[in-house]
Amino acid sequence: MIGCGDEALLMTAFIVIKDCRLFQRFNLPERRSLKRGLRSSQFSETCNANGTNRRAFLTNGMVAAGAATIGATLLPGTSMASGREEEDHAPITKGDIAILTFLSALEQVEADLWIQYAELGGATNQGLSTIDLELNGKKIATGLAPNYITALEVLDGDMPQYIADNTDDEISHHRFLNNYLASKGAKPIDLGEFATLPPSKVSGVSQTGRLTNLKQLTVDTTWWMRYRSTIANPDFGGTFENAVPALAKGQHPAIPVDDGDLILNSDGSIPNHLQAIANTAGFHFAFIEQGGSSLYPALAQKVTNLEVLRVLLSIGGSEIMHFQTWHDKAGNATNITDGDLSFPNLNSGVDPNPNGTSVNPADDFQTNLIMPEPTLFLNAKLGPVSIIRPTSTAQGGAVASVVSFVDDGLFLDPATNKNTGIVDVLMRLAEEADEARRRF
Repeated sequence: MIGCGDEALLMTAFIVIKDCRLFQRFNLPERRSLKRGLRSSQFSETCNANGTNRRAFLTNGMVAAGAATIGATLLPGTSMASGREEEDHAPITKGDIAILTFLSALEQVEADLWIQYAELGGATNQGLSTIDLELNGKKIATGLAPNYITALEVLDGDMPQYIADNTDDEISHHRFLNNYLASKGAKPIDLGEFATLPPSKVSGVSQTGRLTNLKQLTVDTTWWMRYRSTIANPDFGGTFENAVPALAKGQHPAIPVDDGDLILNSDGSIPNHLQAIANTAGFHFAFIEQGGSSLYPALAQKVTNLEVLRVLLSIGGSEIMHFQTWHDKAGNATNITDGDLSFPNLNSGVDPNPNGTSVNPADDFQTNLIMPEPTLFLNAKLGPVSIIRPTSTAQGGAVASVVSFVDDGLFLDPATNKNTGIVDVLMRLAEEADEARRRF
């Protein structure tokens, strides 16, 4: 029977022998061993093929190893696993802080746009759960445009509740990330100086400046086909068609601009213009959240500290849940036309794109195929697998995320038809985040 100290000692021996075998098998180049500080030439001696040095280590070297592990002897009630986890707990690096700062900034942007959606289309008293949206201790008024809500409910009767919940989530993400930065001695981020864009003029909406513009959007919907494709992955250079080609051209409102947009037809039905606004919002919701679904795993690969990794994996998972919800609801958008904007019937089995290239439109556009289809990942020889995509820095990293928001028209100032200064700040933060490298 062995004690805790002996168990830790044997684990040390196992790690050395295991690394020796890996060294011999792959003929590793000259480098420093991460665990023991040995040069590979020294390592080779320890890994002598006849096993003599390994036996010598077990009989003689373990005395030294044992002395080294005495200080690390486990406390009563402490598991081996938790002990090893502490050994792997690297300090928070400058790169980690850069990633957290950028994510907090982007979450503030998302909180801003979701607040605008909630003000107009969020739940007020749906169900028994209280709607208690707040920002910096101030209650957020919701559901100020009942006819807009009616149009949103064409996509799903629970849309107002989901909007309120998504808004609450994004506010919490920004608040938590800022608090976490402060707890580590880093500076929280606040983009409030760029809150200069005019909101909707619908009655009751606070006319305070906003970070984002939801009235002139150019919405990319290639994510729709991307998650249905079995043969293409953006990380492999795959390209995809839009599910709603007209949304990717021109500028379209996703919220009612003023009370005039909320007038119903004389028979009380929803006019195409108002329904088109709600449909645009439905696809925009998914566009925003698919970006976060890729951004968090892309940046998680760059962090050093395990706790920071846990933060990214935990928040990133909620972004994926958001995307899955909105992906489903967007498929319920009605087949209507409002001026130059048309929402096609995606269940027709016909490619909605003029001169479309889809070889199987039924699979590429069918509305209920919302689970990620297995596709290429890492190496085509490994076979297709269902995954979040992209997860590379080039396609799903920080700079790529900012570019997608700019192309979306989120920061366009209607007074100048130019982006606000927030873009320069976000791009700088994004470059610093993408430059982060995991350290060992």
